[in-house]
Amino acid sequence: MTASVFTHPFLGSLFGDEEIASYFTAAADIEAMVAFEVALAEAEAEFGLVESAELESIRARTAEFAPDLAALAAGTAQDGVVVPSLLKQLRAGLDDAAARALHKGATSQDVIDASLAMRMQGVSLVLDRRLAALTDAFAGWSLESGERRVMAHTRMQAAKETRFSRKLAAWTDPLVRCRLKREAIAPHAFALRIGGAVGDRTGFGEKADQIASSVAARLGLHAAPSSLHSERDGLVEVADWFSLITGALGKFGQDAVLSLQNEVGELQLTGGGGSSAMPHKNNPVGAELLVTLARFNATLVSGMHQALVHENERSGAAWSLEWMILPQMAMAAAASTRTALDLLEKLSLAPE
Repeated sequence: MTASVFTHPFLGSLFGDEEIASYFTAAADIEAMVAFEVALAEAEAEFGLVESAELESIRARTAEFAPDLAALAAGTAQDGVVVPSLLKQLRAGLDDAAARALHKGATSQDVIDASLAMRMQGVSLVLDRRLAALTDAFAGWSLESGERRVMAHTRMQAAKETRFSRKLAAWTDPLVRCRLKREAIAPHAFALRIGGAVGDRTGFGEKADQIASSVAARLGLHAAPSSLHSERDGLVEVADWFSLITGALGKFGQDAVLSLQNEVGELQLTGGGGSSAMPHKNNPVGAELLVTLARFNATLVSGMHQALVHENERSGAAWSLEWMILPQMAMAAAASTRTALDLLEKLSLAPE
């Protein structure tokens, strides 16, 4: 098998999502971290902590910066985080004054958390766009189905007839709530968690909170009233949101699989999967995948709740756990929305 189904040469075509995967490349991470350093220098120049000449040197250096990835890898293995090595490379092209001004008052966690927040916000916007497309598609199907009635099932047994539009509502409404949930969690999920060495922002001087707000605005993030270095509930809400998406679409997939059984036949599928032994099969691969992805995220979301336990002012263990879990959950949510959109194009009500 493979360490990651999301980027595997052939399993990636089933589980992967190129659009969302682009947010988790080394290039995207470095670009976001460098953007933070520039925004910080700009905000500090605005409030008099950095000279204009130093800011211009930092801007010029970052504009032409090409990282040495091998050196970053070696530095990360030594330090546990990439930032010291990244700063060393950036400072190599600066004069002494600008080198001291770069990263002034900040700590590695500020940089890494900012990059994560920026990229997770981008991921959330892509997923929100797809959720909108899914709800539109379900609404269109509901209009097309009219007063068509199907057999409802309770506890896997035939119950009473109901409108097919009622079944569609059970697939659609949770997705609408997911879109509303993204708006509700955004202020703390996509916040700038900046605090300096021990999270008290003292390294930014008397105007620390104004500087933090300025940096957040420049990066398109929400401003937080404090560092949030060890308060990770906002990121856990992102994980919960990913699991709500995959869970809602998993319910759709599970219902579709059951409705597509030959013995039920309420739905029909075009372009299903084939079998190596039974050429007559038209397997509901996409619908099954939605169930798999829902169960996958349901297992990972508990790991993010483990990451809530940050000892004291910063935890290397809990913090790095987030780096392992959140990207996988995002990729699963992406694969789920992509698969659901594709599946909807292939599903239809069976003729009466």
